[in-house]
Amino acid sequence: MRAFVGVTDGDWYELLAAQAHLDELNFWQPGGNRVFRVLEPGELFLFKLHSPLNFIVGGGVFAHATILPISLAWDAFGIANGARTLQEMRERVDKYRRHAGDRSNDYSVGCILLEEPFFLPREQWVAVPEDFARNIVQGKTYDLEREPGATLWRTLQDAVASTRAPMVAEVAAQRYGPPQVVAPRLGQGTFRVLVTDMYQRRCAVTGERTLPVLEAAHIQPYAAGGRHSIRNGLLLRSDLHTLFDRGYVTVTPEAHLEVSGRIREEFENGHDYYALHGRDLRLPKQPESQPAPDLLRWHNENVFLG
Repeated sequence: MRAFVGVTDGDWYELLAAQAHLDELNFWQPGGNRVFRVLEPGELFLFKLHSPLNFIVGGGVFAHATILPISLAWDAFGIANGARTLQEMRERVDKYRRHAGDRSNDYSVGCILLEEPFFLPREQWVAVPEDFARNIVQGKTYDLEREPGATLWRTLQDAVASTRAPMVAEVAAQRYGPPQVVAPRLGQGTFRVLVTDMYQRRCAVTGERTLPVLEAAHIQPYAAGGRHSIRNGLLLRSDLHTLFDRGYVTVTPEAHLEVSGRIREEFENGHDYYALHGRDLRLPKQPESQPAPDLLRWHNENVFLG
């Protein structure tokens, strides 16, 4: 198992550390031209403050990395971007880009999405390994089974023992044997972004690619016991998402769209939607990312107004 020690600024850290019940966050990168590919989901991403504060002060479980328009990053994570407003987020990105940003330009930022973030109290900050050079700008990767990563891992275990982050506590509880990857539990924002990316930013029904009108739909709503899981998600155009949530359309376990006759009965309309009836959905190529048939069946039986 690996950990990446990423360099961040104190303002970002302090704002997020002050938030209660934070279950996810976006560790953004201002360049927006390269996807972070160092870690696998379930490995650890740790926060180090800028020198001379050469300490690890927190971290989280890596879930996904992508590049997003800054507006979508803000919509998905809000203050969990480490800024109070979109304007403040833009100002921080502009500072690192070293130019005044055009407010009409929805430029892209790199996004590293972390689950179950934790923040260490000052007395438990962990000194970085001696080989972490002061001129490192972005960060450094450590194998937690080999030195100096093994010592870092043991020290980190003790430091996070008092944190309330269930995922990190589960990882840190592995006090015997090698560290092991734990599947990250997704938050709402990460679910939204992951579904968007797994469907290649296209509506599963229509193929629409206009990103602002694409929404990640839960097949079984979170309020009804559904999870923020890729297999419980569909990427739909906003109008189809609304109809899906209200039961006017559904998706069969065989991944065909069904349109309820109630649209015609209640609204005396729906021609454009009935033209989609029976259409095969565009699904992710990976079976592990496709909607679970049992969840689609649940929607057919419990939500659909057929």
